[in-house]
Amino acid sequence: MSQSSPIIEFIDATILNGESPVVYGLDMSVRPGDFVYIVGKVGSGKTSIIRTIIAENPLTKGSGFACGYNLKTIKNKEIPLLRRKMGIVFQDFQLLMDRSVKANLEFVLKSTGWKDAAAISARIAKVLEDVGMETKAHKMPYQLSGGEQQRVAIARALLNDPEVIIADEPTGNLDRDTADGIMKLLTRINGEENGTAVIMVTHNNSIVDRYPGRVFVCRDEKCTEQKAEE
Repeated sequence: MSQSSPIIEFIDATILNGESPVVYGLDMSVRPGDFVYIVGKVGSGKTSIIRTIIAENPLTKGSGFACGYNLKTIKNKEIPLLRRKMGIVFQDFQLLMDRSVKANLEFVLKSTGWKDAAAISARIAKVLEDVGMETKAHKMPYQLSGGEQQRVAIARALLNDPEVIIADEPTGNLDRDTADGIMKLLTRINGEENGTAVIMVTHNNSIVDRYPGRVFVCRDEKCTEQKAEE
């Protein structure tokens, strides 16, 4: 594990779902190059941790930091700046169905401040190549398989060269072979030089077994790191 400064860090944090605490005393530190799973039963707080990292849920007890921002004191106007440092991948892809793959990616770049048309086109070509979708830029999302749509969603997450990819059940709607393809893609992105950190929520234990990483287990209102010998 890298000895550089953490990208994400919680110290004795209480994680909320709405106004109700779901995880007490969270200690978590994620550094560049880490691949971290958050696992546990439905309702155990996995997604609430993710929502706290992206400043969708407030942090009121303990301390938390993400990509240089203090999650306890972050201002509303700073939240978009925080999220630009992250790539977020959802289970249901969340692509805009009324426009092409290229137009989906253009929308994100323009909304995050990109203005030069040539730079936009070059960046889109690069991320689509990175995820093996370079021939699909003209396609509409509904013309793609679920696995292809998730690859586009990962390309979207990579657009602004994020410090960390946060993936909430990214294989949840995919069959095993397609899920394996997505996991190989995520582990390759993570394993590259200056590899992007990955935090992935999953309920799929077989994926955790096949693609090892650090594992945090949510149960009984706690979320603690599982040591390798457990």
